[in-house]
Amino acid sequence: MNQKPSYLLVDKAVLPDIFSKVVEAKRLLQTGRCKTASEAAERLKISRSAFYKYKDCVFLLEEMGKEKIITLFFVLVDIPGVLSAILKTLARANTSVLTINQNIPVNQTANITISIRTEGMKSSIGGLLERLNEIEGVNKIEIIAGE
Repeated sequence: MNQKPSYLLVDKAVLPDIFSKVVEAKRLLQTGRCKTASEAAERLKISRSAFYKYKDCVFLLEEMGKEKIITLFFVLVDIPGVLSAILKTLARANTSVLTINQNIPVNQTANITISIRTEGMKSSIGGLLERLNEIEGVNKIEIIAGE
């Protein structure tokens, strides 16, 4: 079973430079100043593999609060009530569910993508992810998109 992620708030002054460079590379790609991950990595003098290793794990704190629509990818154990518990947690956090895409379970796991509107949310994205990770049957959560 995968270890569930936990989140820390850390001053970037004590972190290795690679994390700041990955955030900057993502910004270069989002703004169109770089067309590919390779180009962004080369410009910032980091390896492409380091960029891909950290790109889904490193965010600026202010980025997380500004997202209006976030798409979450879940890997769930195929047991009754898991999706229901996720939806209740999202409702308690005052999010609005926009879309749900659920695949047929294979090997007792199901992949689900949920897009939510975060305006008016009562907690941080990190806090919400922690609560979702505590639900029995949630094996993995990733933020795969944000607007």
